[in-house]
Order: sequence, then C-alpha cells, then structure tokens
Amino acid sequence: MTYKQLLHLNITVILILIVGLYAGMADAHGNVPLNQDSCVRGEQGSKLHLSTYQPQNEPTAHYCSEIPTEGEIFFVVDLIDQALRNIPVTMRIVRGTSETEDETVSIVRSDYYPDGVIGGRTNLEQGNYTVFITGESIPPVHYEYPLRVQMVNYSAVFQKAIGPTIALLVLIFVGYKLTKTKKVQNWLSSRHA
Repeated sequence: MTYKQLLHLNITVILILIVGLYAGMADAHGNVPLNQDSCVRGEQGSKLHLSTYQPQNEPTAHYCSEIPTEGEIFFVVDLIDQALRNIPVTMRIVRGTSETEDETVSIVRSDYYPDGVIGGRTNLEQGNYTVFITGESIPPVHYEYPLRVQMVNYSAVFQKAIGPTIALLVLIFVGYKLTKTKKVQNWLSSRHA
C-alpha cells in the first residue's frame, strides 16, 4: 500500500468516525418513540409528556428535566391519553423532592383539560425541584419529574465526552502505528534528506 493510499484510508476512517460521533451526540429528544422518551410518564392508558421552555434564552429549545438557566420557565404538560383529559388534574412544583414537606413554588390548580394541554409558568432559581402531576381518579394517578435548574449534570457530560475521547485515542493509536511502518519511515526519511 502506498503512502497516498494509507493517507486516503486514514482520512476516510477519520471522517466516518466524526460523522458517527456527531450523529451519536445529537439530541434526539424530538425524534424518539414515546415509549423511549425520557419526558413521558405513565402506563398504557394514562401517559403524559412534560416540556419546559425558556424562550427568553433559547427561543426554539425545549427541555425535560435539565433546565440550563434559572429564571422564567414555561411548562407544558401534554395529556397523551384521553382518560387523563376526562379527570381533574393538578400540577405542583416544589423545591426539593417531597410533595408534602418541601416548599411549593408553583401550582396549577385542579381542573379538566379536554384539549389535553396543561400550561403554566414560574420563576425558578438554581437548584433541585420536582414537578408532581396528579390525576383525581380512582385510584389516583401520580407522576413525578425531577428538575435540575442551572446545575451541571456530570453524568451527561461524561456520556457526551466518552465517544470523542475514544475516537481521539483511536486516531492517536492509528497515527502512531502509521508512523512506525517501514514505508512511512522510508518516505519521511527521504523527505528530510
């Protein structure tokens, strides 16, 4: 294999790795089936979906439980299944994790939502919160969403960094092996002579 062929092969491998890593890092929240969406809660017959927005910071972005900055946050709960649209539903946001013991920072009072959409907005400071959504049926249905406002999610950072780190290590290894082949060494020594 000539040096030129090795170079083309190496460039091809690098491009494939870059495309694969970029596709893997893309946020697929809007393109996943409901049963794989981390913002969906519930069982068959009573599913709902939470989206949060901060149009003042990022007009087109929506979030589930990781909200990047503190301040005004818009909440939209989609009652996916018809059964939830026929019962009174309450949404409560508390600072912390306990619905009864922690401070309630916002509440959307119990009401019927025949159109399937509950909306609200509130200002949240940096910290951990929980959104509790309760449907008043027999038995009652209860959903929880943990929220992290303006906090670093080290698990997500690690998951996004592991792919590029492995790719970089592979590229370094391939480059090292290429520089140690006799043809490349001969070519490099002929260029310096």
